[in-house]
Amino acid sequence: MGGKAEKGTPKYIANKIKAKGLQKLRWYCQMCQKQCRDENGFKCHTMSESHQRQLLLFADNSSKYIDEFSKEFADGYVELLKRQFGTKRVNANKVYQDYISNRDHLHMNATQWETLTDFVKWLGREGKCVVDETEKGWFVAYIDRDPATVAALEAKAKKEKMDKDDQERMLEFIQKQVERGRKDAPSEEPTYSELKRESSQERISLSLSLKRKAEDKKLDLATSALKSRSKEDSSSKKPREEQKQSKDEKERSKKNALDEIMAMEERAKERANRKDYWLTEGIIVKIVTKSLGDKFYKRKGVVEKVIEKYGAQVKLTDDGTRLKLDQNHLETVIPSPGRAVRFVNGAYRGRTGVLKHIDTDNFGCDVEISDGPLSGRLVKGVQYEDISKLAS
Repeated sequence: MGGKAEKGTPKYIANKIKAKGLQKLRWYCQMCQKQCRDENGFKCHTMSESHQRQLLLFADNSSKYIDEFSKEFADGYVELLKRQFGTKRVNANKVYQDYISNRDHLHMNATQWETLTDFVKWLGREGKCVVDETEKGWFVAYIDRDPATVAALEAKAKKEKMDKDDQERMLEFIQKQVERGRKDAPSEEPTYSELKRESSQERISLSLSLKRKAEDKKLDLATSALKSRSKEDSSSKKPREEQKQSKDEKERSKKNALDEIMAMEERAKERANRKDYWLTEGIIVKIVTKSLGDKFYKRKGVVEKVIEKYGAQVKLTDDGTRLKLDQNHLETVIPSPGRAVRFVNGAYRGRTGVLKHIDTDNFGCDVEISDGPLSGRLVKGVQYEDISKLAS
């Protein structure tokens, strides 16, 4: 039997269910914007007169149609990414599945990109998204360049700078207090000499011509005199020992106060200088993404210019190639001991120093600061991601 199925029949209901859902992409004609349900229907459509007319139009200016389709697909994909996920990092295929769930979406087979991977790489090259490849596939994050958003970010950065200025003034005051405490503290430990008598024990002489009773009396007087002198010596020595203990306690309390002030200073610096961005000019970095291909993976370069805090222009050290990369695609480089490094994050952000020791077990190192008022201070336990090798 030919013709359409009667309304209400099982075949009619099955056809409606099929028409409601998504059909196979290979049976869709973008030029005619017609979706066929099976191979036979698509074959019949390609043989129709209307389809032949559309093909002639496409043949006259094929690049124009492909560019329009590509622009429409890219705009729809990016708009969905911006509206549904914002600037969050998300799997590119998940965004694509949400995009094609709309029946009226433009299909990818009509665009200049053959695969989703090619399209994602194009988004990264055009600067529309931050892209990276993982074991779970490609991930994208929308870059919001809306003027209102940029203005809000600039206002936030200005407020952070003002807060940082207040923190720096407080740190400067604390540093002055520490220096004043160090100057007031005695430079040398107090010395104590042994207590000695000024005169030797007096000699006692006895007259044998006296009677026994008088002799005993003199002996008792001599013994009492010796005891009194011994008591005087012990009483004079005790205040000296108490004075020494009092000085030691004062020294310990003063030292504890200085340690506490220095600890407060470290905590204030950490709060003021710990950021979610770390790129700075003049440091050596390593490329850790494979999105650019194996040609650039694990290669090192110098940060020549920082772009909007989170991006950088990197010049490769071996052949001079320049690349524009996001900080998520880079990591710091730890040199051998004795080489110069820069603090890129944390309490001493912006300072330079010399690497003294590397603790591979705890992924940390000891660095001696070499510039500013803190020059000569040894900072222990600095994490790998907080410092990077300085370019020579």
